[in-house]
Amino acid sequence: MGVRRFGAWNTTGLFTLAERECRRFMAIWSQTIMGPLINAGLLLAVFAIAIGPARGDIMGVSYVEFIAPGILMMTVIQNSFANTSSSLLAAKVQGNIVDTLMPPLSPAELLLGYLAGGIARGALVAVVIGAVMVTVLGTGMAHPLFFLAFVLLGGLMMGALGILAGIVANKFDQMSAITNFIITPLSFLSGTFYSIEALPSALTTAAHFDPFFYLIDGARYGTLGVSDASPWLGLAVVAGVTAALCALALYWFSKGYRLKS
Repeated sequence: MGVRRFGAWNTTGLFTLAERECRRFMAIWSQTIMGPLINAGLLLAVFAIAIGPARGDIMGVSYVEFIAPGILMMTVIQNSFANTSSSLLAAKVQGNIVDTLMPPLSPAELLLGYLAGGIARGALVAVVIGAVMVTVLGTGMAHPLFFLAFVLLGGLMMGALGILAGIVANKFDQMSAITNFIITPLSFLSGTFYSIEALPSALTTAAHFDPFFYLIDGARYGTLGVSDASPWLGLAVVAGVTAALCALALYWFSKGYRLKS
């Protein structure tokens, strides 16, 4: 079968790469899907039992309801990043990255193919956790379109960041350092378990420069209708950061940076 094209796009190659990235995480679903879901459930249960009864309401909602959207988005962030970063790094370490670079795929097609897997994994996790929130906690969806926009943008942003990390890292130790010292702290220190208005003024100002804060705050607005910042501002910030990360990833793919050497 020949290569199908839509204009200048190699649709066969693009869809094949996207399918490979989705099949990759679904083949080990107990690790890539069930593991994060269990971790999210344990986090919610521990904080609900240990802090919930004494914490009281935040922004007019119970503490458990307040942290649930943050945990959901934090799980999306971590999974989207892990999917693209691990795929690229594993290919580099195993020496089979050439199998991806040799086919007639443009830099844009490579970028979209890898991003498809990150977005799909993050969205799948979000759907499952969101269903649990609605059925068990009864949170509902105050603004479903905002929720969908932030989940998709979150998967896109973190997928692009994962591509950059996968290109830069040459060893799994280096990827662990990026995850442990950048991704995890930024996701935990972005208002997942508290309102940033409770922070000292200097830290509150700093939090507004953290794009992870806008993702978590946006997910909270989409589900509960409450937020620390304007959801429109959050969309603008996240969209701008995502565009910059995708542009850099596209440039690195076009140059073969740390991929062809």
